[in-house]
Amino acid sequence: MDDIVVRPAAQSVLAVSRIIIGFYFLWAFLDKTFGLGFTTPTERAWINGGTPAQGYLNNLPPEQPLAELFQSLFANAFGDVLFMAGLLGIGIALIAGAGLKIAAVAGTALMLFMYLVSLPWVGEHGTNPILDSHVMEALLLIIPAVTLAGDKWGLGKWWAGKVGNGWLR
Repeated sequence: MDDIVVRPAAQSVLAVSRIIIGFYFLWAFLDKTFGLGFTTPTERAWINGGTPAQGYLNNLPPEQPLAELFQSLFANAFGDVLFMAGLLGIGIALIAGAGLKIAAVAGTALMLFMYLVSLPWVGEHGTNPILDSHVMEALLLIIPAVTLAGDKWGLGKWWAGKVGNGWLR
């Protein structure tokens, strides 16, 4: 990281940002798993028979053009496991500072799918007809991976010693 981001203050900001973004994903996993009452009530928790991906996909407005495609692919138990494993893996990788490239790719794919299934210019309009939070979240996942933000206050250097600086970094 020292040769990519040279200022200690910038390294610290990237490390804190990485941990906060990781907690954002980990919290989503915990709330959907245990129904902590923030976005998921206890009765719809995964451990109580709730279906996180199915619950989201099956409640999309019918005017979304790709809703039916994503429902046919992921509105099932496989989609629930894949979605929850993604949230957990992305959260842990970012908090730990290891496996950031994998987390960036997996998280960007997840955010892309969530963007495509709920296009901002279809139906009720948000604040921007082209961009939504999924685009920003994808970029926030990529930044730690390309800046080696896991090296500061994380396991990045140790992990690189085990797997090298390639794809698994």
